[in-house]
Amino acid sequence: MTDEPVEAVDGEELVEGLPVLAEISPIERSLVATALPAVQAAAAAATGFVAGAATFAVVRRRQARRLARRQVPGPFEMLPVTGTRSFLVHVHRIGRPEE
Repeated sequence: MTDEPVEAVDGEELVEGLPVLAEISPIERSLVATALPAVQAAAAAATGFVAGAATFAVVRRRQARRLARRQVPGPFEMLPVTGTRSFLVHVHRIGRPEE
């Protein structure tokens, strides 16, 4: 930079820019900074749990939909059922009489 004077043009303001030094003061540690990692760990764990549960629900729902679409009736399921009967069967073994 030079020390030569500069003329201001109409509508402009001429300002000398000098740096301003701030006061130096030590930064004090706060008590919140010590608890911050624990809070972050708890938030990360909760977020991970929620994300895992949501992923599990989405995958399970997709599998259920896929299975529902695959269930095509077999050849015997398409026949009309006219009636059913059940029988109780007793089986007796007949042996030789003891001598």
